[in-house]
Amino acid sequence: MIYALSGGMWFHRHVHKGEPMAHVVSSDRNLLLQFGRRLGMRDEWLQYKPLKDPTTGIRIEAWHWDLRGIFLGRGLALRTTAPQRYAESSPGEMNSAGLGG
Repeated sequence: MIYALSGGMWFHRHVHKGEPMAHVVSSDRNLLLQFGRRLGMRDEWLQYKPLKDPTTGIRIEAWHWDLRGIFLGRGLALRTTAPQRYAESSPGEMNSAGLGG
């Protein structure tokens, strides 16, 4: 998450109501819009949600995409073509870091 708050993209995979999905999070709105357009998503689907920086406690503007279905598949494929641009976590990693539910 800290990577996302500093302008990178955080690809957070999880399961919601039995459906695999991912959030792609960043404080760089334009970066996320470019990513979403490459997946065929509409700009208005981008969601705004400020996040608290765990190092300072200060809320930082951030946005995220909800990826599921075909968009999750496209996101996973795109992520593997440029892995250096993404930080990733799975539910297990989040729990072991004390950040998950």
